[in-house]
Amino acid sequence: MIDIFKIVAQEKAIGNHTALCIVVSTKGSTPLKAGSKMLVLANGKIVGTIGGGSLEKKVIEDALEVMETSAPKLFQHHLLQEHGMCCGGTVNVYIESIMPPEKLIIYGAGHVGRALSNYATSLAFDVYVVDDRKEEMDKLENSAVHKITSGYAESFSSIIFDAHTYIAIMTYDHKIDRAILASCIKKEVAYLGMIGSRRKVEVTRKMFLSNQTCHADEMAKVDMPMGFDIKGTSPEEIAISILAKIIEVKNTKKAPQISEYSNSEHNSTLAECGF
Repeated sequence: MIDIFKIVAQEKAIGNHTALCIVVSTKGSTPLKAGSKMLVLANGKIVGTIGGGSLEKKVIEDALEVMETSAPKLFQHHLLQEHGMCCGGTVNVYIESIMPPEKLIIYGAGHVGRALSNYATSLAFDVYVVDDRKEEMDKLENSAVHKITSGYAESFSSIIFDAHTYIAIMTYDHKIDRAILASCIKKEVAYLGMIGSRRKVEVTRKMFLSNQTCHADEMAKVDMPMGFDIKGTSPEEIAISILAKIIEVKNTKKAPQISEYSNSEHNSTLAECGF
């Protein structure tokens, strides 16, 4: 017997979007009864069944539409009138979109990185912190945070980059920050940001464009300095400003609207001092 919920968990773990279809009620003669389940994958393939035939074909189409909107919906099907099925009953199918988790990858386990990781886990982000300094990683006491203690380059093999991945770069070294940014700037991500002063941001932009690391339109999508300018200076306030920007991107599904040096004042000192 197929364990659909086990497959749902597997698909979520590898970053795949699915839709769960459940027969919630029936009336009259129907191929399957209430409780029947079917999982529709993003490519239209299915696991399980809710009855086959033209009914199932239509439910798959509905499921793909629900995945597009992410809004759950109840569909009623009159089998004879709508599908030409001789059994002639009525089937109500509830379809719910199942999104993969929103992943926040924080490069740097310093004061701001630790504060950001704590706030983000409370908002149901799947949080990863990457840092090659064991002494800093040991300060991460939040058990919900995934720790990757390795070289930054090596970390890329253990991370799935997709439309549900948010990246915040704030290591202790400008060169490392730029190397991570260069590695991520062409990957599929929902958000890519880097902490930095006015000078650091300007140097990075000129460097990336002059050596053709990326195109101007790709550079324009990078949120740097990260976050909203809320005039905060403590690690906690800066973390909140960064998380607020990430939440805005998550909820609107749009690239961050970046104003030039919008956040330079409260990031400047931190970036220069490896905060």
